[in-house]
Amino acid sequence: MNVVKRVRGFLLSAALIVGAPLIAQPPSLSADDEAAIRALVAGYAAALGGCRAQDFANLFVPETGYFASGFRGHMVGHDRLVALVESERHCIAPSATPGAGRPGGSNGPTVTLEATASGARGFANLGTAEYQDEYVKTPAGWRIAARTVIIAPEKAAGLDAAELLAIDRLGGAKLGDYYEADANGVKRLMTSGVRVSVSGTEVKGRAFLAAGGYDDEVYEKVGPGQWRVKSSVHVP
Repeated sequence: MNVVKRVRGFLLSAALIVGAPLIAQPPSLSADDEAAIRALVAGYAAALGGCRAQDFANLFVPETGYFASGFRGHMVGHDRLVALVESERHCIAPSATPGAGRPGGSNGPTVTLEATASGARGFANLGTAEYQDEYVKTPAGWRIAARTVIIAPEKAAGLDAAELLAIDRLGGAKLGDYYEADANGVKRLMTSGVRVSVSGTEVKGRAFLAAGGYDDEVYEKVGPGQWRVKSSVHVP
């Protein structure tokens, strides 16, 4: 009886092993893919430094590609990305020199790449800040799906690209765009959605509303990628 049980146990184990799904190998990037993404990063630096707003916006995935930072919020879509460049200080100051002072110079910073199921992820250390990127391959070639800038105080407070996006999503459809007039009286898009700031470990935000005004909010993290509004004061 014991021999029969052992044989049955062996056969069952063998069946489980045979029937077990194979572990998928992680995706990889070809040399051509890596070269194309690095060219994309260099194109970003050149377009932004040279104030070429249309060229800059065309580097992103149409409609859904976005740039994000604590100060800028989430600039989603072609028109906002054009407006982002047109509001950059070096692009509107009369004495500005296009291309001056961009991280990594005209070629941009060195980006560390890794393949993902949807495309690729990139990371670049800018010293006092960092880029956290997502790239996807479209019929027109590789494009930026998301570029998020995280500065040192935000990182120290536990923020990254995913956490900033989670905070922005708290506002939902009520969020809008915020414009400021430049020295010539031209209104420029400064922030879309929530302008996040940190004080020590406290994370705060100014949520600009589509209906006008804004909410000054304090956020509390309740889990990875999960936040709630701890307090909010509306300013018309």
